[in-house]
Amino acid sequence: ISDNQQNNKLKIHLIMKKYKKGLTVLFIIFGLTICHARKLPQSALYDFNLLLGRWKGSLTYLDYTSGKPYTMPADIEVRQLDKTNKFIFYNIYPNETSANSIDTISVSADGKYIDKALIKSRRKLKNGNVEIVAEEQGKDGNDNKNATFRHTYLISKTHYSKKKEVQFEGETNWIKRHEYSYTKKRGSGHG
Repeated sequence: ISDNQQNNKLKIHLIMKKYKKGLTVLFIIFGLTICHARKLPQSALYDFNLLLGRWKGSLTYLDYTSGKPYTMPADIEVRQLDKTNKFIFYNIYPNETSANSIDTISVSADGKYIDKALIKSRRKLKNGNVEIVAEEQGKDGNDNKNATFRHTYLISKTHYSKKKEVQFEGETNWIKRHEYSYTKKRGSGHG
């Protein structure tokens, strides 16, 4: 074999080695991406399962007419609809029973949405709570303006809060629309 042929074989060998390394890195990245995508729905669904049971707390909301916050007692009972990714929230207002309501919230099958709100982040905080931040578009305010809604969920076995903030189109500041804050009742549900 001539020197040229040996050099060509060596070059081909080195090129193939680089391609193999590159393909290995791509497969690792692809695998990690798939694993992360699979973790999100399980995690979000697990987080919402922590909410099952009865909770006692309060609702603080911004009255757009007066511009002032108002706080009132608010309790909630959360149940999972069969073995689905849907959760029924029974909102109970002890001092305003006419405001009692029932909401159904879904975690999408791919774990990227809570109802129509895109999950922007999910992280475990130093205190052990899980924080989920989700955003969606809509209209709000007395003028029914276009806005982005940011929903921040803080979830643990004994504490749950949900904050809704509004950013009107063309604005940079966020306005806290309302915040629910609950403590789990003893002997209630999971956890």
